[in-house]
Amino acid sequence: MSDTAVADTRRLNSKPQDLTDAYGPPSNFLEIDIFNPQTVGVGRARFTTYEVRMRTNLPIFKLKESCVRRRYSDFEWLKNELERDSKIVVPPLPGKALKRQLPFRGDEGIFEESFIEERRQGLEQFINKIAGHPLAQNERCLHMFLQEEAIDRNYVPGKVLGSHCLIMR
Repeated sequence: MSDTAVADTRRLNSKPQDLTDAYGPPSNFLEIDIFNPQTVGVGRARFTTYEVRMRTNLPIFKLKESCVRRRYSDFEWLKNELERDSKIVVPPLPGKALKRQLPFRGDEGIFEESFIEERRQGLEQFINKIAGHPLAQNERCLHMFLQEEAIDRNYVPGKVLGSHCLIMR
């Protein structure tokens, strides 16, 4: 075997990392937290909402920071929209907990603190998986869910191309 047939396995010379590089802000980031659950209403009109806080430097998002309040049914809406209009595999939401909604239970059911915390964690995992997917980041429904105070359920689905461009379907 000749010397020219052997692959070159030397490492590329890269710039040494300094403290600013190591501990500075990441080049691209998207952070989404679900926190501050609040139960509102009474009787059958009672439900829990969660704050959804997003911070990013990705140019696809028009707002670099946003905080909106969402309930479980809003997460269901987002999941359904993505399943209908996008080409990504959408992860499951935490379950509906139908048994916890039965009357005459000895506890608070779906309004018990431990259940609300478990659901909060599941919703946070769900939204971070979705928002971390490059194809989902182009979906108008995700932008509306994360950045607009109210969800317009009659919106026209479309792709977001840049921080201010939109293609309608």
